[in-house]
Amino acid sequence: MSENQKNEHSEEIQDRFDGNVETQDLATNSTSNSLSRRSFLGRASTSTAVAAASVGFPALLLTENAEARGLGGAADQDDDEDDSSRRGRSFQIRLKAAIAERKVPVPRQINNGDEALYPNFIGNYSQGLPHNSIGEVELAAYRDLLTAVSSGEPEDFAEIPLGGTVKLSGPQGGLAFDLEGTDSGQLTIPPSPALASAERAGEMVEDYWMALARDIPFSQYGNEPITAAAITDLNKLSDFRGSKVNGKVTASTLFRGVTPGDLIGPYLSQFFLLPVSFGTLNIAQKYNTYVADKDYLTDFGSWLAVQNGQGPFPANDISLTTTYLKNGRDLGAWVHVDFAYQAYLFAAQWLVAKAPLNVGNPYLKIANQAGVQTFGPQHILDLLGEVTNRALKAMWYQKWFVHRALRPIAYGGLVHNTITGVAKYPVHSDVLNSSVIGQIAAKHPGSYLLPAAYPEGNPQHPSYGEGHGVIAGACVTALKAFFNESFVIPKPVVASDDGQSLTAYNGPDAGQIKVGGELNKLANNVALGRDMAGVHWRSDAQQALLLGEAVTISILRDERATYNEPFSGFTFTKFDGTTVTV
Repeated sequence: MSENQKNEHSEEIQDRFDGNVETQDLATNSTSNSLSRRSFLGRASTSTAVAAASVGFPALLLTENAEARGLGGAADQDDDEDDSSRRGRSFQIRLKAAIAERKVPVPRQINNGDEALYPNFIGNYSQGLPHNSIGEVELAAYRDLLTAVSSGEPEDFAEIPLGGTVKLSGPQGGLAFDLEGTDSGQLTIPPSPALASAERAGEMVEDYWMALARDIPFSQYGNEPITAAAITDLNKLSDFRGSKVNGKVTASTLFRGVTPGDLIGPYLSQFFLLPVSFGTLNIAQKYNTYVADKDYLTDFGSWLAVQNGQGPFPANDISLTTTYLKNGRDLGAWVHVDFAYQAYLFAAQWLVAKAPLNVGNPYLKIANQAGVQTFGPQHILDLLGEVTNRALKAMWYQKWFVHRALRPIAYGGLVHNTITGVAKYPVHSDVLNSSVIGQIAAKHPGSYLLPAAYPEGNPQHPSYGEGHGVIAGACVTALKAFFNESFVIPKPVVASDDGQSLTAYNGPDAGQIKVGGELNKLANNVALGRDMAGVHWRSDAQQALLLGEAVTISILRDERATYNEPFSGFTFTKFDGTTVTV
């Protein structure tokens, strides 16, 4: 592409994002329905006429030419239509699943409007692109990013400039199609909190306190000065969406999730503490974690280098003593280097050995057979990997092609520049007036940046929603479908404050610690553990869990038609407390 063509292309894309092209219903525009597979994103447009910008292009995922899709029209009149052979039955199952998925409504993909509101793009993710001396992204570079996510063309992604050596993390993965489950473009999450909103400020205040409390044992929350001050401060916020009891943040709700079971028992899920077996390998869940009181990016120079992606970055200092996870720094270390579905594979191994199956499992009623490839151990272990990658594709679609939300560490730069007078940004007063600001400056003199748990700060993709969270939502939903969530976990444990031993948990709610609640807690431990590292917002975690849940439910529904066994469906509790039968 010549320089003139590139400039014209960029101007056309920017016009769309600036609202100069009228938003239209692409799903009903017959002339647009013949777009090629690679250019189906090319007519993306957003409107600045409203505060929340609508992203119209996902409608094209379901409105391409029917003949090209192989669904509808002559393509449906296959010789296998009336074929009763196994080949014909397989074809019909695939066809019916595809038609059912095509009927899933296409939602409006709506972001929070910050991208249209701020011409300097301060409300959006730009890490890895070139920035100026105060940390604002170079406008031409960000517009190249917009060009790529609008067109979907690999050539446009190749033109996105980097500010350093660190590559962007898989943006085109969000455009991949899957042949099972609901397509990414037919799933959505609501807009992330706006840059200037009180909700975003409340999330940032929580992240600051999480950073200060990284070395406080979970069991001591509320019993020492830092977390006691955090509880008081969070209760003063005008808009805080974290867990509460009777409308108040307490020691028993601090930094916890809001799903059923989260407030029962110790902070950490039993599935992070109980020993598990992999065949003849027995594993006590003690880990190498990071050394105490070692944070990063607390000076502007190192913060700016991360914004520009100027790696390579050093590794974390690792403790030589293994430990049970006991505090936020340990949990942050775990979610830094875990493999994708590690937590849920461990949980599955424990559940297969010790927990009853979901009452909907047909083999509970079949006297002379046991499940293996279907409804047995092989099924659930395979499903964890399957839902993981499909959930990540759905989340990457939201990250790159809808929201492009900034990370908390980047927001910390806005706070720092505002307080030091370098620039004036629309940061809500709830952050600037919070007592946590003084605590941050006292620990790191002259800095109001969010202390990072990792030298590289964040991964190279937008914040909203969360990759760890969507995997957690997807995998925990699969586990709740396969195992009896009402089963009470016997002999619950808690880690000692030094992390060297497990002791019996004897709290008054010990008899209420159930599989379903501990799976929900496991999902939130993982998702909010990323917040404790300074990498994500609470809303990233909460909405990611729901998206992951939706992905798994859609896959379970598609798989249901493939079974030979008599099967009436799995019934389990969703993250919002309602029940569903799939």
